[in-house]
This record gives sequence, C-alpha cells and structure tokens, in this order.
Amino acid sequence: MQNEPRIGILVVAYNAATTLARVLDRIPRDFTHRIAEVLVSDDGSQDSTYLVGMGYRQIRDDLPLTVIRQPMNLGYGGNQKVGYEWAIEKNLDIVVLLHGDGQYAPELLPEMVAPLENGSCDAVFGSRMLEPGAARKGGMPLYKLYGNRILTRFENTLAGAELSEWHSGYRAYRVDALKDVPFERNSDGFDFDTQIILQFLEAGKRITEIPIPTFYGDEICYVNGVRYARDISKHVLKYRLQSAGFGNGESLSAAPGAYEKKSAPDTSHSRILSWIGSQKPGKVLDIGCSDGSVASELRASGHEVTGIDLEESPGVRENVDHFFKADLDKGLPAEIVGKFDIVLAADVVEHVRDPANLLSEMRELLSSDGSIVVSVPNFGHWYPRTRILFGSFDYDRRGILDGTHLRFFTRSSFERLIKSQGLRVKRRHYIGLPIEVLYRGTAKDGDQGKSGKFIKIIDKVALQLRPTLFAYQFVYELAVDKQAKPELLVNKSRKASPIKASEELGEAGRIR
Repeated sequence: MQNEPRIGILVVAYNAATTLARVLDRIPRDFTHRIAEVLVSDDGSQDSTYLVGMGYRQIRDDLPLTVIRQPMNLGYGGNQKVGYEWAIEKNLDIVVLLHGDGQYAPELLPEMVAPLENGSCDAVFGSRMLEPGAARKGGMPLYKLYGNRILTRFENTLAGAELSEWHSGYRAYRVDALKDVPFERNSDGFDFDTQIILQFLEAGKRITEIPIPTFYGDEICYVNGVRYARDISKHVLKYRLQSAGFGNGESLSAAPGAYEKKSAPDTSHSRILSWIGSQKPGKVLDIGCSDGSVASELRASGHEVTGIDLEESPGVRENVDHFFKADLDKGLPAEIVGKFDIVLAADVVEHVRDPANLLSEMRELLSSDGSIVVSVPNFGHWYPRTRILFGSFDYDRRGILDGTHLRFFTRSSFERLIKSQGLRVKRRHYIGLPIEVLYRGTAKDGDQGKSGKFIKIIDKVALQLRPTLFAYQFVYELAVDKQAKPELLVNKSRKASPIKASEELGEAGRIR
C-alpha cells in the first residue's frame, strides 16, 4: 500500500431520504481531503433517497461524491457487491462501508482506516460489544443484545474466531484483500456480512476490531431476525464442514494447499510411519510426497527417501534426499534407478487414471524382499453410500469424495487389483472416521472434547464389527507374490521416454 492510500467510502442506502444528508454531514471535515471517492448507492429506494443524494452533491464541493440509483432492489449484500466492484475498478486501496441510515458513526472514519493504513490488518470491524454496557446505553433492545451474543459465540466456536461481534455493519477493507475472496458468490441478503467474514478467515486475512458507539433511532429495520439467524447458522455450519473437507468449498476463498500430514493417532500417516519406522533403515520411494512432512520423519528414522510429486511444494527438498517432479499418468520418472526397500504411495492410487500400471511400475522398483505400503479411501464407507442413496452424490474438497480422485475402491475391488499385479497382502489395517478433522480450525482445535471422544469410541466399535462399511481408509503392506501365475501379471514396461525432473507438466491435478 502506498504512503498515501486511496480511500473510498461506500454508502449503502435504502429509503434513507430523511437521514442520508445528516450522515454525509457527519463525515469529519478534516478527513475529507484524504478521501479519493465517495459512492452513495441507492438500492432502488421507494422514497427520494437518490434525489437527496444528488442535491447534496450540488452543495458539497469538498466531497468527491458519486450518487447512483439501482434500477431494482439488489438487497443489502447485492448493493455491497456493486460497491466493492466499484472500489476495485477505481483502484482504491481502502474502502469503508457506511450505512445511510446513520446507525454507524461517520466521525470514526479516521479510526476505522488507521489499522489498514499501518498495514496491521486486512479488515477493520466496528464493534458495539467491545465496551461493556455500551450497546444497551446506545439503545440496543435486550433481545437483540442477547441474540447478538449467542450467535457471535456460536460463530466463533465453529469458525475458530475470537470476534466480539459478527453482526456490525461498520467495516473497512483493504481492497487487495477483497480481490482475494469470491465475495461475488455471496448472498444478496443481510447474511452477506457473515459470509465475507468466513471467506476472510479461510483466506487467512487479519481482522481487527475497534469499539464504536451504538445508535438506535427511528429507522425501519428490514432484517427478519429468525430468517437471518437461520441463514447465518447455515453458513457457519457449511463453513465448518467445508473446512473439514466436506462439500465443494465453492464459497470459500482458498483452494486446498499442500496435502496435510495426518498427525492424529491411528490415521493412515500414523500407521504408515509406525510400520516403516519400525523397520531397519533402507531406501524409500515416497510417491506423492507433497511437502515431504511424512518423508522427514522417515529420514529421522534413518531411511533415505526419494520423493515424487506433480508439484514442488515449499520445503519439500529439505525434507527428502532426492526429489522428482512428475505426472504419474505419464509413468514413474525413468531417471529413478536402482531398487527400493519400501515404495510408499499414501493416498495416491485413487488419483491416477491407470492404477494397475502404477502398481506394476512400483513392483518393478522393489528389492527382492521389499514391500509396498499403500493407503486408499474406502468408497464403501457409509458416508458416500448415504449420499448415493439419497441422490446427492457430489465431490468434496477432501476425503473419500475428493474432487481430484479419478478412481474409487472398495476393499474387494482394491484387493482384486493387488492380486492382478502379482502382489499379496502382508498386512492390512482399517482407519476409522477422522473425527479430529471436524474440530480443526474451531475454538476447540486439537481438543475433541467429550462428544468427539464418544463418537470416536462408537466408530471404533463399528469398525471392528463391519470394516467394509465403517473403514474410512485401508492401509496395506504388500509384497511380491512369487506364487502368482504369470498370466495374472500385467507386466507393463515403464515409459520409454524419460520424464525429466525439470519438465513442465501442465494441469493434471495434485498427486495426493
């Protein structure tokens, strides 16, 4: 941001003919020279709001004022979308949301933009709850006060935030931060404000709050409280599920990054590390190594690790001994020579078009007594079964229905694939529902609490009774089946043309 940021004021107005001029009058005179643009957006008012704005423009020459009238009512959120697109088009650095009904104090504009000017945050929210008792003194009805507190606590708990208030409409944003979130996908209603908070949290944006006075006058409230509470509760619940990997995440701002290491007990990664870490040090080929977080622990156990992935995640070369960038659909890199004691493919096989060929190539790289360690999601789990039963099948951001999965396996179908490639199962382990993921990013991050522990116990019992229905993943250690009949082997040779580590591979999706 420049030393002198371009500051814009977005005034959203609906039936504000009696209050708009007073709101504009209250913009501090000693602050107006710092304002680059002011937009009054009349959201299809049924009164003379637009005419008041145009008249005010004629008498106030020190305010760079633009007044527009929407031909039809866009809604509170829809009007904001127009304003933020305007801020982007005008190349502003900061945009402040101000209400034309006078509910929020224009006198605090300098305080609202100060944290953005010094670069300490990406958004500033005016909060009526920071100062104890201030909301009631300002005339906030008791039912709204308690409703605000209850909803804010609920939202903080699920979203892992610590805001004093989620429902203030006095806000200032860094325009570059707005560009990073898909606010145009949000609701056109009053729940827009909750959705954009969730998008900022997902994108890792910094939010600062400052105390503001509360004012309740004779303005008409257009918010349906019950519907508003229902809508924002739905959004925050959806956000929690999407953060855990469920749903396509279309309203969130950030695509999933590097494949996360699963560090909780009895996850696929923990089981893999336990199996491989207990073996004597040897050569490990980690296919789909992501950022190398699993590889780094294997190296700490004395193993020499060669990593392969479609993309080079930050820090991966520090976590592996050798790294190759390769598209598995084109085969394993021909540069990889020698034999490996262990070939690891954690959550990889389901991402390739020809799993049989990949397993065949992995088999060729094994030493005489080597083993393949592989994990795959279970499509027979109750979650995808239920979605299919109710006709709601779709892809998720993570998990069994990850949008990058090209193949789905049940236990029987995967074990048929194993057998077809001349491999046998040395051992198999069932992984239960990843309960810890549901708490990731919440106020109880890392602490499942009593409810989570109870669910984990029930899932563990169900896993023992019927693993094909309750196993979330299967983890296998495989060995070459020396008794396999030759006709069962695919024996596909590795690609003749070498895949160079520096080759640009184009778009094919993350390996895992």
